[in-house]
Amino acid sequence: MTHMMRDILRLSIPERILMVEAIWDSIEEKDEQFELSTETKQLLDERLEAHINNPGEGSSWNDVKARIKKQF
Repeated sequence: MTHMMRDILRLSIPERILMVEAIWDSIEEKDEQFELSTETKQLLDERLEAHINNPGEGSSWNDVKARIKKQF
């Protein structure tokens, strides 16, 4: 683990959230430099179409989060 990561992990959760938001905002400002691949766009379109056709399919975020937490 780098020295920078250790410093970041010493921050409080609210401070880390603010940092993530600032990082995301800086990335969002440069979004024209990021292009999804054709395969990724196709996969996202397929998943969106599947959701539109079957909105009850899949799991809620709360269910997914609970399953993940059980693993740890």
